[in-house]
Amino acid sequence: MTLTEKIKKLLIDNSIPFKEIDHEPSTDCITSAQNRNEDLKIGGKSLLLKGLGGFKIFVLSAAKEADSKKIRAILKSSKLRFATKEELLDLAGVVKGALPPFGPPVLPFDLYLDRSIINNEKIAFNAGILTKSIIISVSDYLKLVNPVICDFSKD
Repeated sequence: MTLTEKIKKLLIDNSIPFKEIDHEPSTDCITSAQNRNEDLKIGGKSLLLKGLGGFKIFVLSAAKEADSKKIRAILKSSKLRFATKEELLDLAGVVKGALPPFGPPVLPFDLYLDRSIINNEKIAFNAGILTKSIIISVSDYLKLVNPVICDFSKD
């Protein structure tokens, strides 16, 4: 089962309504928002980061930037780095820009969610590939994931 199929199955199994959009490849947040005809701020920017405790997924509004100092403090880690292209492919089965905002049962990583997502009515994300997006309500998204909710976007 592909990552896209896992996500869709999770949504269907939990009776979560979703909008699926096929579009041109989107490798960055601005192009993704344009391809979806949606506001940049509802995009869920997913980052696979490695601190001293291993890899974790951090999700924030695509209109925001991550603050590595805040993330290091959250993880209590003096070191922090992005996953390489090879690690993204090996660990998550995705290319850069396609990482969806899910931990277990979709991906085997702890999930950290910035408050910038919670303030939105909906969340849009690339669904494991660069040519397909899914949009769901934030309230439904929160029913599916068990994130650590914190503040790690730049002010």
